[in-house]
Amino acid sequence: MIHLLKEVGRGKRGTRDLTYEEALQAAESILGLQATPAQIGAFFIAERIKMESVEELEAFVQVCREYADRSFVHEGVDCAGPYDGRKSSFFSTLATAFVLAAADLPVTLHGTASLPPKWGITLSDILAAKGISGSLLSKESCIRAAHQSGVLYVHAEEWCPPLKNLRPIREELGMRTVLNTAEKFVDYSHSPFLTFGVYHNTVFDRLSRLILKLGYRKAIIIQGSEGSDELFIHRPTRTYRIENGEASLHIIDPEAYGLDTPVPDISWTPSEQANVTAEVLQGKGDIAFMYQILLNGAVRLQLADRVKSIEEGIYTCKALLESGKPEALYGEWLSMLRNPSQMMA
Repeated sequence: MIHLLKEVGRGKRGTRDLTYEEALQAAESILGLQATPAQIGAFFIAERIKMESVEELEAFVQVCREYADRSFVHEGVDCAGPYDGRKSSFFSTLATAFVLAAADLPVTLHGTASLPPKWGITLSDILAAKGISGSLLSKESCIRAAHQSGVLYVHAEEWCPPLKNLRPIREELGMRTVLNTAEKFVDYSHSPFLTFGVYHNTVFDRLSRLILKLGYRKAIIIQGSEGSDELFIHRPTRTYRIENGEASLHIIDPEAYGLDTPVPDISWTPSEQANVTAEVLQGKGDIAFMYQILLNGAVRLQLADRVKSIEEGIYTCKALLESGKPEALYGEWLSMLRNPSQMMA
């Protein structure tokens, strides 16, 4: 590990990117805890300053995948939002997942308890507010619920144990590391379609090259709210679409679909996130949150070739919401997670 540290930490003029093979060695040393905490922390900081190359990111994704349980096949769309959560925006992906499931498009959601640098509200926090945490989120329970509902939740630190082992170091550093990107690409359920959230459009090209290497059928990188994979409803969103071996920039403007609307300013808590999720699935609540579900659902349906256009996707999502099927699926999913013994009966 020491010789690899010297390569990435020589300073502004001497540092270099690791080769793929070298990065595999570093990733194995770190994820396998063969390196010391000091070495791991030093590597994370050096890479943060240098900025990870495509080959380095690919190596860390590969080793994360080797350590993860990827036995469950749930071929749909993988929604990869930030594991450090959110502080000032609605977590629309949760409600959107059940609209997609109602359209027979499986969805995989994944995350952990909150992480640096944002320390925001995560899906884990929202589920805890609904009384679902700890052993209720075991792999077995989540897989059974996914079979019944079409929505899989992966608590990443259980499915990929090195992420749990490295949490104390990440918390101490308090900053973004290579794992903040790699953990979102583990692809626990072999999804052919990916939505991936980023903060800055400067990473579009680098991440699109990584996605091409990782073999997804189609993917979309979204510069969404708080770095999420969710499109804005009050202004255009920059996205990068990857398909057929190519990547291209697309601006998705809600005004073009008659959906642009101001978003209310809310002091979000996990309970408030859970309440608004339930409201929009019931067809209630602020229209901005309803429109978020329609637009984000439509883009995902188009990505997965379930509709021919975003316009068609919006009409499809609207009809599904009005049918009540997404709300029913969500209620069943929560009930199955709260009462795993009932699923086994």
